Amino acid sequence: SSIQIAICQFAPAAIGLLFVLVLANLLVRSVARRLRLRPHEIIVIYLMILVASLSTSRGLLERWIPTLCAVDYYSTESNHFDKLFYRNIPQWSVIFDVKDQGPQRPSIDFYEGLKPGRPIPWRLWLKPLSLWAIVILALWFATACMATILRKQWVDNEKLTFPLVYLPVEVANDAGGLPHAGSFFRNRLTWIGFAIPTIVFTVNGLHEQIPSVPLLKLQYPWNPFFNTLGRPWRDLGQTTVYASMAATGFSYFIPAQVLMALWSMFGLARLENIAFSAFGKSFEAMPMYPTSIWNGYHVMGAYMVLTAYLIKSAMPHLRHVWAEAFPPAETGGDGSGSGHRPRPVTGGQTTVAVGDRSHDSSRSHDSGRSHDEGREFLSYRAALVGLGVSSLVAIIWFMKLGLSPWMAVVEYGIFQFVVVLVMARSVSEAGMLMTETSFRPVDVVRLFTTQRSLGAPTMTGLAALDSVFTRDLRGNLLSTFMDGLKMSDVLKVDRRHLFWAIALALGIVLTWGSFLHLELPYRRGAITLYGYSYQWNAFAGYRQFAPALESPDKYEPRLLAYFVSGVGFATFLAWMRTQYAWWPFSPLAFALSGSWSMIVFWFPIFIAWLIKTTVLRYGGMKTYGYLRPFFLGLILGEFSQAVIWAALGAIWRLRAPFFPWP
Repeated sequence: SSIQIAICQFAPAAIGLLFVLVLANLLVRSVARRLRLRPHEIIVIYLMILVASLSTSRGLLERWIPTLCAVDYYSTESNHFDKLFYRNIPQWSVIFDVKDQGPQRPSIDFYEGLKPGRPIPWRLWLKPLSLWAIVILALWFATACMATILRKQWVDNEKLTFPLVYLPVEVANDAGGLPHAGSFFRNRLTWIGFAIPTIVFTVNGLHEQIPSVPLLKLQYPWNPFFNTLGRPWRDLGQTTVYASMAATGFSYFIPAQVLMALWSMFGLARLENIAFSAFGKSFEAMPMYPTSIWNGYHVMGAYMVLTAYLIKSAMPHLRHVWAEAFPPAETGGDGSGSGHRPRPVTGGQTTVAVGDRSHDSSRSHDSGRSHDEGREFLSYRAALVGLGVSSLVAIIWFMKLGLSPWMAVVEYGIFQFVVVLVMARSVSEAGMLMTETSFRPVDVVRLFTTQRSLGAPTMTGLAALDSVFTRDLRGNLLSTFMDGLKMSDVLKVDRRHLFWAIALALGIVLTWGSFLHLELPYRRGAITLYGYSYQWNAFAGYRQFAPALESPDKYEPRLLAYFVSGVGFATFLAWMRTQYAWWPFSPLAFALSGSWSMIVFWFPIFIAWLIKTTVLRYGGMKTYGYLRPFFLGLILGEFSQAVIWAALGAIWRLRAPFFPWP
């Protein structure tokens, strides 16, 4: 069995290392208080670990490295990958010879491992990795620019809840020795919450070694039962109860209205599947996603509405950003509103608690520059110019990969400004632990034309981009950057220093991380590693486009009907949300209704909703606040167990228990 310790936006690997760091800091604090790490230093280290964990795992390297040779290794006489795709693959983008037939020796060595004594062919990888790094750096910088532009709107103006920041802030404050420190680790509720998942996963871990030890089940698939009922119930769609105590802990900090909307919309999507089946339409899957095709296009419509809604609500702030970046000429025209350099933000600011607006005691009164701009990741001018330049670089790079100019614009625009944006919002507002989508940019194109009409070079390039970037968005750095910026408000972190710390972490990912992702497959064989990354996702895009290259696909007008109905319903939800404060359902919940994230977390969200509404009704806010350490302990306990069992498995090859966030 395996543990995926870095596929969540709140990566267990990062939390486990944070826990180790905190324990070490508590020890240092007890013997040499002056040498201890301060809370803001702990958070900077944590964010560096988190960014590196996500990017080294599902966020980039697990998807990127195998894609450079998987289509060759899995090329067979039956799928004709070499005949269909090789002539359209730029030679610089892969490690095999596109003029030959597959599978070739470089790909075989990667997947089956080198014989003892043979060196790893580092030079073979140097050119493709370096040229792919251009678009990777462009996308990362574009994401940092978006975080700079959006921070004030999401943190200060809309005051989103950012549920994923609560535990790191509590831990850092306590371990850093601030006044009233010790309230978290010395609270009995913290350790009661910590003990529950610890006991559960210890028992289940023992069961994996000694089968006679009883198993505490954490996974209950519903589909086998519904299949016995026949149509229409068998067409429910994938529905499983995953009993994640950590997910329940996170969800406790999400507003009750949002929780209700999330599980209700998930249930509505299942009822829709049953209704379609009752009227004679059997379940039909969205290409490459675990939801129905009608839900996939409904969700696509919701994404578009939600993007427009977010832009419209942020328009006053966006106008302010533009005015600060490009002021009228009479104010100096330097992008800052004055000719003076702003005073840097230091660790001496004072802030208020999580959930309140942060106030800076070192507010600059001697500079005409906006104080808000001076406190961001980048200056507003750098963010706007950087976003434009990095977007242009990415689009040109997509064209060099084979995409037509208009498809390169569509691919990048939908990915960066729709999917990444909405997924980040799902984390900041709804506390989603995973950012999994339900459609790709090419699915949007299918609303108006066929895949075959895109041409073979474009489809070949899209196949690679699907595998590396657009199909599976887990490891979305925009949400991580936004969480980091929220924590910087609370723990007085200099955001410019934070930017360079994160840049350092990403630099280590591209160098040392790439080295490790080549070393391990060549020594052990990629076919022995995680199947999803190396044996499915890495060539899934090619497998998806192959039929359209072999024979023309047909245009399907029904897809446009599904999309338009999704736009209409999401617009209705957005309008009701703005008109009536009591209305709980939102276009965001609708957009997430078919995602893998909701398949995994709908049940913990439902349980948290039951608990939270009961606590607030009968105990009020005082009881809600009193129970906070318990739910934080649930998170810390489950994620710590994941790291412990991953370490035990790596050192002694012990079988790990199942963790309910696959």
